[in-house]
Amino acid sequence: MHAIRQQALGGPEVLELVEIPRPDPGPTELLVRVKAAGVNPVDWKTRAGGGFLGEPPFTVGWDVAGVVEAVGRGVTRFEPGERVFGMPRFPHEAAAYAEYVTSPSRQLARIPERLGDVEAAALPLAGLTAWQALVETADVLPGQRVLILAAAGGVGHLAVQIAKVRGAYVIGTASSAKHAFLTDLGADEAIDYTSDAVEERVRDIDVVLDLVGGESSRPALATLRDGGLFIAVPSSSGVEALRELAGDRVRVTGILVEPDRMGMEAIAELVATGALRAHVAHTFPLEQAARAHELGETGRTQGKLVLTVG
Repeated sequence: MHAIRQQALGGPEVLELVEIPRPDPGPTELLVRVKAAGVNPVDWKTRAGGGFLGEPPFTVGWDVAGVVEAVGRGVTRFEPGERVFGMPRFPHEAAAYAEYVTSPSRQLARIPERLGDVEAAALPLAGLTAWQALVETADVLPGQRVLILAAAGGVGHLAVQIAKVRGAYVIGTASSAKHAFLTDLGADEAIDYTSDAVEERVRDIDVVLDLVGGESSRPALATLRDGGLFIAVPSSSGVEALRELAGDRVRVTGILVEPDRMGMEAIAELVATGALRAHVAHTFPLEQAARAHELGETGRTQGKLVLTVG
């Protein structure tokens, strides 16, 4: 089968299309024929710096949508021919940039009938990040005020929709060119981070979802009401420094997304009812994974990037 493999850490040019043996599913696993694979910032960060996977060789990628090809011993939830999607094995190697992947069966969910493979592949990692942050960590309630930093990005545009489903008043930051996109997603307010200081525009926030990290996170602390919650997603957010700055006034936590079929099934239900949709900015064939990384690393994409396979 074809897969994208790298033998060294580095830029997008280290991603190579190679021929490798097709994997076999072990007990409780599925073999999935991949139709599309989502591209996420963790992919290019891992490609360049090793991250969770250490030193190459390895294949990056976690988001997968495809068709069950075979089931391993003990699997009862799926049969060959069913369409599935998910984020298997994260943060361990899933090797989703390939024609076939294996996955624990209970880390995948059925793809809703109305959802295409490309859109399905855009949802797992970003959707689960937003779901686990806003629903399972923050327990966002109707009427609460939620501020999402980088609201037009891969996680952000899904987080806006999930927060609205929960009944929140949603404020998102993005460049002015993306404000109409945020409004279409359901955001109640959009702030141009290039010209406006968020701490001067916003007050009495219940939950901040930080999808940016770094120094730009700090001003958003001031927008929180006393007892509010700041959730930092990027590893570069410096959670400990933010906690020191926040003192006892607000809570600060980091989050690392986990594979979760129940979360995937909840996301699938939102898609099935029309309450959630993934915006795919660009698609690339598998062999052009390097081009997808080049575009992703510009930091200017709106929504998600997806590789098509086969």
